[in-house]
Amino acid sequence: MDNLEELVMHLYEIQAVKFGQFQLKSGIYSPVYFDLRVIVSYPAVMNQVASLLFQCAKNNGLKYDTVCGVPYTALPLASIICFSNQLPMLIRRKEAKDYGTKRLVEGNINPGETCLIIEDVVTSGSSVMETVAVLKKEGLKVTDAIVLVDREQGGEARLAEEGIRLHSVCSLSNLLDVLCKKGKIDAVVVQNVNKFIQENSTYKFTKQNGSAPAKKMCREMSYGARAEQPGVHPIAAQLLKVMEKKTTNLCLSADVTDCKELLQLADTIGPHICVLKTHVDILQDFQPEVIKELKAVAEKHEFLLFEDRKFADIGNTVKHQYEGGIYKISSWSHITNAHVVPGPGVVKGLKEVGMSLNRGCLLIAQMSSQGSLATGDYTKAAVKMAEEHSDFVFGFISGSKLTSKPEFLHMTPGVQLQSGGDGLGQQYLSPEEVIGKKGSDIIIVGRGILAASDRVEAAQTYRKAGWEAYLKRLSVPGDSCHSQQNES
Repeated sequence: MDNLEELVMHLYEIQAVKFGQFQLKSGIYSPVYFDLRVIVSYPAVMNQVASLLFQCAKNNGLKYDTVCGVPYTALPLASIICFSNQLPMLIRRKEAKDYGTKRLVEGNINPGETCLIIEDVVTSGSSVMETVAVLKKEGLKVTDAIVLVDREQGGEARLAEEGIRLHSVCSLSNLLDVLCKKGKIDAVVVQNVNKFIQENSTYKFTKQNGSAPAKKMCREMSYGARAEQPGVHPIAAQLLKVMEKKTTNLCLSADVTDCKELLQLADTIGPHICVLKTHVDILQDFQPEVIKELKAVAEKHEFLLFEDRKFADIGNTVKHQYEGGIYKISSWSHITNAHVVPGPGVVKGLKEVGMSLNRGCLLIAQMSSQGSLATGDYTKAAVKMAEEHSDFVFGFISGSKLTSKPEFLHMTPGVQLQSGGDGLGQQYLSPEEVIGKKGSDIIIVGRGILAASDRVEAAQTYRKAGWEAYLKRLSVPGDSCHSQQNES
């Protein structure tokens, strides 16, 4: 059990996270409730939380001069962090005293210095912004906030809009996955919480004069901001957050026939990818035990598993193919895909199995092979089908961006550093073309890495190329967000 899993279990055991029906301040009822104030009675848990918060800041390479916890739950956490690491701390009061110095911020304030915010749980981000506002009035700079749990209800996007980067130790999706895996909650609870999150986002695009979006939002949205959008599928949100956290939009197509090689690839290339794409049916020595090992490696390196099954039969048949047989794909693969040739029945059949397991599906809207028939009306039909089943379908296998709706992801196969073909109909595009020019989100690379003499070095090269193309796309001014907002 890793440190994060151990913490999640501790939070559950001390009832810092609860499941049921809880009335919130707004009057609505939530199926999940966080009461992290209780951790002050558990010193070991307090130390563990503080350690992970500090490590999160370190892992993200944050530079800061002082630390401030959002009152009140985060105050003792900030205290432990500062005491343990010999860091200056500031204390923000919720209200000023009417005597003495009458200050809202206590401590040695040096205007111009950068202050790191510590928070326990973020929903809308309003508490963080209140603290930011007070600190800025004192002349301090605030660019980043660390939170233990991100409820994924729009806080990150709202803070990003205000120039604050949010870094979370654990997302609500991660927490649900751990508790479900450990048998503390079942798939129904997971589904209810995810549904609540999707339907109760706190983030709305900034408006000016009642209609036009704010100017600063008129640009390409980051992966992290897209993860916070209303209606984003939980798997899409999880994937986007992984991409943002690991700074990678690389998917490795692990088309190998040996289980040992597959596991070795997953372990060595895992730190550089966001998704591992498999063809489990080509493994010549497949045994069910390899799936358990593969899942462990995926958790270790924080990437998602994608079984490239390309389902293409009637609903009842694909349902059995998905959950049964010797591969039992639905039990381990976060993502699968399907052709749209059979019509909506193929999605409905897969959805009957995958919804309760918190799985997601990609529709094959375009293919990278020469002479492919997946063009024109066929591609349009795939987009329409995805929109009609967005509770399960979260994106496309495609050669380019097909919709401006930020909740849909695009994954593009046939990527190599040099454009061209392989003589067997496969057409290759470069990462810059795929991400920068065609607007896709994830590059799928197979032979470009597998055929390299140093596979790890090749993966690092593709990762860098894909991410630099993404950063370049983000930096381009324009109004691409207008179409996204209007359609979503």
